[in-house]
Amino acid sequence: MKRAPDLSRAVSAVLYDKVKVMPRISSKHQVTLPVGALASAGFAAGDEVSIEAEGPDTIVVRRSRRDLKAAFGVFDGLYEPGYLDALRSGERG
Repeated sequence: MKRAPDLSRAVSAVLYDKVKVMPRISSKHQVTLPVGALASAGFAAGDEVSIEAEGPDTIVVRRSRRDLKAAFGVFDGLYEPGYLDALRSGERG
């Protein structure tokens, strides 16, 4: 006796295919990016990215680049002028 195809399985497969090609923004403002698109762009799990809006209807994901020059001076103004020198002089004396 032949079994009829499981309709729910067929519908699930069709829906799964549609979900894979049409991501949606979740209620938590999250988006799952298609693996194929990530692979085509050369992205892999764990890559650091920056995300920027480039006008209406356009969000761009770019690989983050570490900019050491921008990192210098990030702590400027954290301590009062001369504080660290005074602290260091106590270590030597």
